[in-house]
Amino acid sequence: MFTVEKRGNLYILTLTGNNEHRLNPTLISSIRSSLSQIKSQSLASKTPSALITTADGKFFSNGYDIAWVNSSSNPKLAEKIMDSQLQALIAELISFPMPTIAAINGHASAAGFILAMAHDFVLMRKERGYLYMSEVNIGLVIPPWFVAVMKCKIGGGWEGMRKVALMAEKVTAERGKREIGVVDEVFEGAAATVEGAVKLGEELVKRGWDGVVYGENRKVLLKEVLDLIGNNQGLGLNYDDLVIKFKPRLKRGSLGLSPKNMSIMFL
Repeated sequence: MFTVEKRGNLYILTLTGNNEHRLNPTLISSIRSSLSQIKSQSLASKTPSALITTADGKFFSNGYDIAWVNSSSNPKLAEKIMDSQLQALIAELISFPMPTIAAINGHASAAGFILAMAHDFVLMRKERGYLYMSEVNIGLVIPPWFVAVMKCKIGGGWEGMRKVALMAEKVTAERGKREIGVVDEVFEGAAATVEGAVKLGEELVKRGWDGVVYGENRKVLLKEVLDLIGNNQGLGLNYDDLVIKFKPRLKRGSLGLSPKNMSIMFL
């Protein structure tokens, strides 16, 4: 479950609950739907805005929902659908017409790390959590489009990429800022991290940028990522169209969100 709070010209999306916030098509699809609403509202108001993404508990996101994949009668198709949905979400964040900030409260692993890096600014809690690409440790090959995101966001050249992708180092907030340049600011505690994101968001809003222009410039900077996503045929997979075809053994929404239990708050 997640909530969306509107605080002035800031939209704060919070993954709620004391769980790992695993990414499955139900959750991703619901987030995309909310982002579409935020985008429409922001463009209609014609006022500068900013998006903050954060989470409750020990995890920002622990990556793909492997249990959701393994519960389906066709795990390979389920995995493709899940990856397709995340690609679409990342593409939407890249084109999103406002600055985006990830306020990382805890661990961000694999696909969860990619989700964090898809934001323009990354703030992270100091005393808990790490950034971690687990693929080499669990015998998986990192998807090329993940690597494209990493190349665009991770500093330190080959050394930085080697630490993250080949050594699977669990990077703390301070190391994320000092060694690989992924983390912009470090804070004590989850609440302070979110408040830091709010302060940054308010400063960005004051710049008065045209959100559409901002998003177009971001698309230019991350063209390599968008090109890979656009060339991936899996992006055409639609969860709603295919959910019946692969017949997951778990009821839809049992490990994630359904539109009915999504909480949206506009204050």
